[in-house]
Amino acid sequence: MPTTPALDAVLAQVDQGLDASLERLFHLLRIRSISTDPAYAEDCRKAADWIAGELNALGFAASARPTPGHPVVVAHGPEQPGPHVLFYAHYDVQPVDPLELWHTDPFDPQIREKDGRKIIVARGASDDKGQMLTFIEACRAWKQATGALPIRISMMLEGEEESGGKNLPPFMRDNAAELKADIALVCDTDMWDRTTPSITTMLRGLVADEIEITAADKDLHSGMFGNAARNPNQVLAEIIASLRAPDGSVTLPGFYEDVAEIPAEVKAQWDGLGFDEAKFLGQVGLSQPAGESKRSVLEMLWARPTCEINGMIGGYTGDGFKTVIPSKARAKISFRLVSGMDPQKIRAAFRAHVEAMLPPDCTVKFTPHGGSPAITVPADGEFLARALQGLSDEWGKPAVITGSGGSIPVAGDFKSILGLDTLLIGFAHVDDQIHSPNEKYDLESFHRGIRSWVRVLAALAA
Repeated sequence: MPTTPALDAVLAQVDQGLDASLERLFHLLRIRSISTDPAYAEDCRKAADWIAGELNALGFAASARPTPGHPVVVAHGPEQPGPHVLFYAHYDVQPVDPLELWHTDPFDPQIREKDGRKIIVARGASDDKGQMLTFIEACRAWKQATGALPIRISMMLEGEEESGGKNLPPFMRDNAAELKADIALVCDTDMWDRTTPSITTMLRGLVADEIEITAADKDLHSGMFGNAARNPNQVLAEIIASLRAPDGSVTLPGFYEDVAEIPAEVKAQWDGLGFDEAKFLGQVGLSQPAGESKRSVLEMLWARPTCEINGMIGGYTGDGFKTVIPSKARAKISFRLVSGMDPQKIRAAFRAHVEAMLPPDCTVKFTPHGGSPAITVPADGEFLARALQGLSDEWGKPAVITGSGGSIPVAGDFKSILGLDTLLIGFAHVDDQIHSPNEKYDLESFHRGIRSWVRVLAALAA
């Protein structure tokens, strides 16, 4: 898309104001907004108030709204022609443990060199303060260069994403009318590679269940009761083994009946990404894909549902040996879902499968651990096409559409509560070490992320 004098002026403002943008980012990074630790509640409030103050100074009507947990910052820009977007990010961060592995104070941001690149090192640099400020600084550049935002912009910035985010869905339901918009924008994802921007349009959903199988009313001596007594470990192992067929598919009845094949054009684009399956598995010491046969690894990760055993507990697991038949055995099992699958339907199918395999003298207890549907943005959507064009213009090569094997619950909440599709646009890299010591964000990601949002907003306004 050709630039205009206004767009050129805004991009020049981004470049000229980069040092000031970094100063603001460093100020925010110094605030210890660790949401999961009550000791940092005041820091979370401080971060929310600072963000609200910055947005008010840019002409937004912004405030830090109370919740039973940490505040949600809500901001509304002036009425403008064109679409109305709702931008989401989070200002809270993960704890910094183990502190001894950090090279410097995690809340004293530093610019360092890594492999010839400049990087910003601090907790929250990538996840998600740096990403969040790419959008806010893009809005600032529009205001400074032209005196106005190009479209109507609202923001909802959360303070509990890293601690479960349980207060955000009720907040969204209580304020649904105020949060109404045409499309949601989220900056909390990666680029495809260091030079290729991407928009994530597919997120898998999640169902997690814990099962506890009980046989005898106490642990038993295996010499006195072996053979005669039912062993919950064996029962659990048989149930778990039954969940996958030899070809890697999941065996639950009806598991795939709501699963659609990805469009041919999307599959063709994925095939053209140059994804190295051997390298992907080799980096973690593996060599063979273990999912459905005749599916590519990207299909397995992005477009196919799965069943995984996340934990198994039963009997004596300490040092040495204890000849015991346990009374109980537990497992934590999760299913990643794709678009069209109903989390409750899958949970019910799993529980029915377990109960059908339960032998005499055994009982089962189920404990749910959350469930959310998958999200898919239509590949032919107008907003998606415009955003892809804006990103392509900035990076000088076509932006790509990607999926994600993970789940971002807020995208599901946007759809189920507000009826909004979500464009997930981020500038992080896989080596940013989020949640780990020495978290970083490339300086280029921050700088060109701001420029990218400037162009995306211009494209949405076109």
